[in-house]
Amino acid sequence: MTLFSANLGFLWQELSLPDAVRAARVAGFDAVECHWPYAVPVDELNRALEETGLTMLGLNTSRGNPAAGDNGLAAIAGRRSEAEAAIREAIAYAVAIGAPNVHVMAGKAEGQEARRTFLDNLAYATSLAKVHDITVLIEPLNLRDAPDYFLTTSGQAIALIEELGADNLKMMFDCYHIALMEGDVEGRLEACMPHIGHVQIAAVPDRGEPDHGQLDYRPVLKCLERLGYRRPVGAEYRPAATTEAGLGWLQAFR
Repeated sequence: MTLFSANLGFLWQELSLPDAVRAARVAGFDAVECHWPYAVPVDELNRALEETGLTMLGLNTSRGNPAAGDNGLAAIAGRRSEAEAAIREAIAYAVAIGAPNVHVMAGKAEGQEARRTFLDNLAYATSLAKVHDITVLIEPLNLRDAPDYFLTTSGQAIALIEELGADNLKMMFDCYHIALMEGDVEGRLEACMPHIGHVQIAAVPDRGEPDHGQLDYRPVLKCLERLGYRRPVGAEYRPAATTEAGLGWLQAFR
């Protein structure tokens, strides 16, 4: 049976993060994940995680200054100190709540200098994270939703992972982003599986509930099972109405 994680960056946005954790448990999710939890006191979030028995699988490094257009920092030359501070913040919060993964956001950049900067910051992140048995994730994003983002394809992610050679650096494989940028999600899963640390789903192309659209997730989930992926699949989608109103897919996909 496939396990599912509720991405609380999108689901139950009307609730506080601790209450969203509780709502995910009531709905039947097996785990939770989030984007930027830093404004939430650690003890409040830990209380909800302890009450529900759910694990917070991961969180993201800070985007920087979104009002100024930032969408991550780690590939931006000249902002190394900010990127390192964001990495330290994310790892410290992950340690405090027992999260096993930290997604290091690359940001808007291009070219070889950006690549070198990203690799340097990933080396810093993986070194700090390894002490706490935390996996660092990098995620290719599609250019429609994340214009000018540095990391856009699974092949680019694998090349970075292989060059750095850190055993705690993996890819966050979001089927929605991969479908929009590359197509052939099942083929890319097969090719990338040794490097995948987490998988996410959402409808293509509207990023809604995963039970409609151009990508049929039933064979995708069977592919993951065949490939030996046993961790929870992250539901990172934007509900069409309320979160509860769109949860019919959860039992159907089990």
